[in-house]
Amino acid sequence: MRLTLRQLEVFLAVARERTLTAAAASLFLTKPAVSVALSELEKQCGRTLFDRHRNRLHLNDQGRRLLPMADELLARSQAIERLFDHDTPGGQLQVGASYTIGHQLLPALLNDFRLETGHRDQRVTIANSAAICQALESFELDIGMIEGRIVDERFDVLPWCHDHMRVVASPDHPLARRRRVELSELAEHDWLLREPGSGTREQFMRFIAPGLPQWRLGMEINSAEAIINAASVGLGLTCVSALEVRHALRDGRLVEIPIDLEMTREFSLVLHRDKYRSPLIERFVAFCLARRETMVPGTLV
Repeated sequence: MRLTLRQLEVFLAVARERTLTAAAASLFLTKPAVSVALSELEKQCGRTLFDRHRNRLHLNDQGRRLLPMADELLARSQAIERLFDHDTPGGQLQVGASYTIGHQLLPALLNDFRLETGHRDQRVTIANSAAICQALESFELDIGMIEGRIVDERFDVLPWCHDHMRVVASPDHPLARRRRVELSELAEHDWLLREPGSGTREQFMRFIAPGLPQWRLGMEINSAEAIINAASVGLGLTCVSALEVRHALRDGRLVEIPIDLEMTREFSLVLHRDKYRSPLIERFVAFCLARRETMVPGTLV
């Protein structure tokens, strides 16, 4: 059996894009060329690698077995091509970050990484924590940076740094002028929350919801900035990251509601255990861990 790197490249693209058309576009090939390469690969393997359903292709058990090895072979071939380049690590770094990290921390982190290493080929995906983990599972990302907790034997989870959650509202909210508010009183007001699957929503359900048996959802919004704006015009209370809300608090658009509840959440680096960790990935992980004490002032692991 003689497999080619092109066949493996097509296999990975189809696994990532889930249609021949999208895979062909990502590889700058024609759809027939992708179809032929995939058919030849399945023929040489002696089995199908995808289940076909409604014009979409989903990895089956055989395809999932091949995925980590194909990913490693292509990563190693790219490393060989750049073996004698300068000290700059080669390859594309595919980073996934949940919204708070992606908006507040990742831009400065990547800028520092570029300055230190000279590496400039990074692709960033920003989504909620659940979506980032799903992309890691299908090998679409090299590393995930998420908020919230995760227990999954498929992943290596490296604690990174801490963030704090704040309950905030408009300065005109009935609770805004109080010196102390009991947690139970928050049940009487509408809540503006992120969608299920987000780290921020998880923190609300972990810290606040258990003390509010009758809490009331006023609106669900999949953007922290939109939630902050909605709260600032009086649409309800919200529980958001201190990183996300710091500017609105400083500008007086929002005020913190004084409840006696410490809400700390952990940011983590997440990697799939079966994915090959190229020198570039290892260097980026080491870079992030070395800077965790300076990422969020006063929030060390």
